Amino acid sequence: MLTEIIIIGDELISGKTRDLNGWYASGCLISCGLEVNEITTVGDNCDTLSAALRTAVKRSRFVIVTGGLGPTDDDLTAEIAAKTLDRPLYLDQGLFDHIKDCTERSGLTWSPNLVKLAWLPRGAKVLDPQGYACGFSISKRDSQLYFLPGVPEQMRQLLDRVVVPDILRRYRPPLVPRHRILKVFGLGESQIADILSGLSDDLKRVMFGFYPSFPETRITITIRGEDLAEIEEELTRAEDKIQGLLGPYVFASGDKTLEAVVGELLTARNVTLSLAESCTGGLIGHRLTSISGSSVYFERGAVVYSDRSKVEMLGVQQHTLDTYGAVSDQTVREMAEGIRRSARTDMGLAVTGIAGPSGGSETKPVGTVFIGLSVRGRVFSSQYRFPGDRQSVKVATAEMALDWVRRYLHGHPFIPGI
Repeated sequence: MLTEIIIIGDELISGKTRDLNGWYASGCLISCGLEVNEITTVGDNCDTLSAALRTAVKRSRFVIVTGGLGPTDDDLTAEIAAKTLDRPLYLDQGLFDHIKDCTERSGLTWSPNLVKLAWLPRGAKVLDPQGYACGFSISKRDSQLYFLPGVPEQMRQLLDRVVVPDILRRYRPPLVPRHRILKVFGLGESQIADILSGLSDDLKRVMFGFYPSFPETRITITIRGEDLAEIEEELTRAEDKIQGLLGPYVFASGDKTLEAVVGELLTARNVTLSLAESCTGGLIGHRLTSISGSSVYFERGAVVYSDRSKVEMLGVQQHTLDTYGAVSDQTVREMAEGIRRSARTDMGLAVTGIAGPSGGSETKPVGTVFIGLSVRGRVFSSQYRFPGDRQSVKVATAEMALDWVRRYLHGHPFIPGI
């Protein structure tokens, strides 16, 4: 069943921004057994988009369109779709009320430009009536078109949660695809794509998809066919090749989590672990204890948020705090050694940082984090800088800290800091 994707944006045509939406959508659709026959990139231009839509309707059963659904003057997708598909624009009152309600609940100032988001082609169906992302679907002849926002996070959410299930309700592929999933930490989508470029030439039937699930990236390996034994053999070969290219950045396969991998390693090596958490506020301990049987290897965790707690509970020297600060290499090393010594465990893991949005400085901006690991008398430490809001910094810190334990137990070097 033919499916195609149209990506809209002058920034994509100019090369200033790399197209990740088409890449993501194609991998997702192919992994579901759908045939993607075309990915077209057009600028914010009425004539080229209109021509692309007319061509797509003639040749494809399903059409995914991303971009141009915002409130600004250059967001023209809904208007162009209405004209091209001969479906005049109308004000969807229910959508307008929802947008206004969301604006008020978010504490944002209402702008008349937001009304533009509620103007849809006649006959369009809002993809997520109660959500925050704009998007609609519409039928034309034998084609079903889905118009999604260009913001990658919003586009992916709607594609995964609404569009793909709707397509699969309308069409069931004749061959059920077989999948493998590899989980990666420390490399972004673009880096993975560059490393794996050319791999598809070596594995003709294999289809690859890249799906970010912050702070990790998931790689799907898909093959469609009838001989299951042959498919499984080829999937294993593809998985082995990816593992060989990405090395220790691949930490798990299938549904396994990083904390489960760490727990298995600690158990297998009969190693115990204790934690000293400052900026993560107990998040690492929460993840470790979400695994059944973690009491075998996880002895205790201390949330030492204040300077006083670091001194009283871990034995961090007041002089260290006064001289270098709570967020420093010197402090995290004493934290790691202090928790390991007091808990009498094989390993002591510590984190301290500035999660924001306040507290940063020119030398230590928001997102600055130090990780320390004490192992039987040796102490390792490094500084990182994680982007994003407070929650993102905490999640990234917890992931990196757990990855330190995994890499140490495997004998791999840590992901470099700054």
